[in-house]
Amino acid sequence: MYRQVEDQHDLAMFNNVWVSVWQEKGYELEYARHTLARYVVITPEGEYVGTSEVKPYQAGNSFIDEIAPFADHPAILSNQGRVAELDKFALLKPFRGLRYSGELVSTAVHCAQQLGLRYFITLLEPVFARALRVSFRLPMEQIADKTYYKGDYVVPIVFDMEQVYNNAHRYDWLSLPTKAGNVLAGK
Repeated sequence: MYRQVEDQHDLAMFNNVWVSVWQEKGYELEYARHTLARYVVITPEGEYVGTSEVKPYQAGNSFIDEIAPFADHPAILSNQGRVAELDKFALLKPFRGLRYSGELVSTAVHCAQQLGLRYFITLLEPVFARALRVSFRLPMEQIADKTYYKGDYVVPIVFDMEQVYNNAHRYDWLSLPTKAGNVLAGK
């Protein structure tokens, strides 16, 4: 299960999870000043195990453009206002299997759909990026070679989120809330 962070308890748990993962990986900690949304992934037992954060993006004026050439990508240039940055996309180590990874990716798809966003840009650890491409068949493009950033190598990725939420039936791992509040699986 996942939900948007709405209170101080969820925010504290959100910070606990991503900080734990960043410290495990040796990344430098970086807190966002402005966000569009934050999500937590929670087990049926109520344990907080994953996070995702969506931040505003403005081509050429966002810090992430200093790391990779997102602002030069044609899809990003032609979709101004429909692009956001995906950050703190993290799962605690014992929960990195398909089940909770699917919930984590579903947070991003849900957020993109709710906010009318087409693309997410992000920096991902290379093995995680490959897992998303192979296991989840996400429409994604690596736009440059891996680069060292804040403690590890990362790859710059552009996700076509609109293609996922417009074709939810193709993704059996996807869980999105319906208008009635129930969860709609991809199949």
